[in-house]
Amino acid sequence: MPFLSPLYLWLERWAHHPRATWALGASSFAESSFFPIPPDILLAPMCLARPQRAWFLATVTTVTSVVGGLFGYVIGAYFFHWISPSLEAWGYAQAFELAKEWFLEWGFWTIVLAGFVPIPYKVCTITAGAMGMPIAPFVIASVIGRGKRFYLVAAIMRWSGNRFWARLGRAASVNKKGTVL
Repeated sequence: MPFLSPLYLWLERWAHHPRATWALGASSFAESSFFPIPPDILLAPMCLARPQRAWFLATVTTVTSVVGGLFGYVIGAYFFHWISPSLEAWGYAQAFELAKEWFLEWGFWTIVLAGFVPIPYKVCTITAGAMGMPIAPFVIASVIGRGKRFYLVAAIMRWSGNRFWARLGRAASVNKKGTVL
């Protein structure tokens, strides 16, 4: 897995950095309300490098994601009229309309699903606020959806992370050889 070695070594060093957990929390908070990069990108290698901390890291990611989701909720509830023109500019207008339809039909389950699958959770947090979803169900749904997602990532990395990296290395090596041909 030579092509992954520099990346793997960098991620492993970063996972042991004193501020790594803070960076993970900040990334998770930001992704839930305005940042486009999911925290899984930090969570997975951090759990792989320090499997004994996987559950703690999943908890940090879940809590900060839910708090970030509340920030997105506030944006939707109080500032939607200011950000709505930006939704189109950022390419989220169609996702917002779809989220509104889902809220009208499924409400609570929209947040659970958005928290788990790789659809823009931030769009659903803002939509929940804009549509006046009650806070308690929003928080409960966020904890369920985000918790399942981040604990699943932590479990995979804790219990089979090294096999995952080995398979990724083999797949990339095959792809690299195919590209050269």
